[in-house]
Amino acid sequence: MSNDFLWVEKYRPRKVADTILPISLKKTFQQIVDSGEMQNMLFTGTAGLGKTTVAKALCNERCCDFIIVNGSEEGNIETLRGKIKQFASSISLTGGYKVVILDEADYLNPQSFQPALRGFIEEFANNCRFILTCNFKNRIIEPLHSRCGVYEFNTSKKDMAALAGQFMKRLEFIMDQEKVQYEPKVVAELIMKYAPDWRRVINEIQRLSAANGNNISAGVLSSTSDSSISPLVVALKEKNFKQVRSWVVNNQDVDTATVFRKLYDSMNESVQPQSIPQLVLILADYQYKDAFVADHELNMVACMVEIMAGVNFQ
Repeated sequence: MSNDFLWVEKYRPRKVADTILPISLKKTFQQIVDSGEMQNMLFTGTAGLGKTTVAKALCNERCCDFIIVNGSEEGNIETLRGKIKQFASSISLTGGYKVVILDEADYLNPQSFQPALRGFIEEFANNCRFILTCNFKNRIIEPLHSRCGVYEFNTSKKDMAALAGQFMKRLEFIMDQEKVQYEPKVVAELIMKYAPDWRRVINEIQRLSAANGNNISAGVLSSTSDSSISPLVVALKEKNFKQVRSWVVNNQDVDTATVFRKLYDSMNESVQPQSIPQLVLILADYQYKDAFVADHELNMVACMVEIMAGVNFQ
């Protein structure tokens, strides 16, 4: 097996029909492909659900010239006036629409880039379309919402079983291609742990196969199991900052959303009833911030400090 390429890119679906999406959403995008028409679109939902994959697939199937602009890296007005304007103002070599995919559009500057984008969407309406992807649609200004068809990628519990089954088949294909030995039960557990973040599942499978000699067996689960938060709760109760920070450092490989969720699930047993609302607000605030911060360890420690200061434990 070669790890020179990320599997998420190597095996990214090229057609809408091959994507892992709820049936209704998949049908909608297939109708766009079949109709030959494309509107300006805003794809919103949590990470790893296939927003960028669908945007690329639509462009590939419609044979559109397209560029991708990452909002977290190029979200400034100069990119709009230079790179995007130059692309959008030229004629497509294939005769179809040109498409600008604005990935992570919730990072685009809401004071300069986003307001100016309104004019670009209208100015180049004859030959260019814009597809915006974001995790948090509330960070996209309302005038852009009104100029785009908004598509929600969030997965309901009703759809989860069917999608997980489809994704299991996709993973089996990938692992067979990469000559990885695996136990289906273990792969299924990894899917249920990280679903519906399909991108993360693939990245974890690639990481674990590389670390365990191309073998995904029961032994790898011990390395991915989430550490108990009991020591963390004790340290928070005792307001022992040194132990809290040590726990955070030693558990950096544990998904922050998992830590926040476990604290939330255990609050009835560990937190005084009058402090539960405050804990919920703190966890929700820092989980939101975690999507944007540069230093996740610092964000987690800051959350724990606020919990120590504002929450009373039993």
